[in-house]
Amino acid sequence: MWNEENRAAFRELIAPMLQAEEVQAMRGISQHAEGISCYEHCVFVSYVSFVLARRLGLDCRAAARGGLLHDLYLCDWSKTDIGRFERLIVHPLMALQNAEKFGLNDLERDIIVKHMWPLTRALPRHRESFVVSLADKLCATAEMLHVYKAARVGQRLAFAPAAENA
Repeated sequence: MWNEENRAAFRELIAPMLQAEEVQAMRGISQHAEGISCYEHCVFVSYVSFVLARRLGLDCRAAARGGLLHDLYLCDWSKTDIGRFERLIVHPLMALQNAEKFGLNDLERDIIVKHMWPLTRALPRHRESFVVSLADKLCATAEMLHVYKAARVGQRLAFAPAAENA
């Protein structure tokens, strides 16, 4: 998974998007576990999605892009009256709206909107959407169980511009 071939191909594909102001803004939003930002989570999901899609012969470009943008909701939930459960339902639509500036295709839109399946109930239309949804759940679990830090994922993905070593 962490071989240099995967990392180089991923880096080439995703590096330009990491420079975007909106993507960088995710650094200031905390995610599933203390000390892990939304940015770090999304880069992790993007990489895992890329590798899984590549191994399965799927569209790894769309999986990486959708994975990176899936939580681009850019909202500090503590400053809203939106409850925890409602956030799970509304944030994919917020992320999609913010991600449209990246020139998404229909596959990438499906990935972003359906990444919370089965909570969102609408069945993903593409295999890549299932891959990103699975990667999101695996990565969130790894973060909450502190596997993210123990496995030095942040350091392994430190090729991302301005990435912090976790």
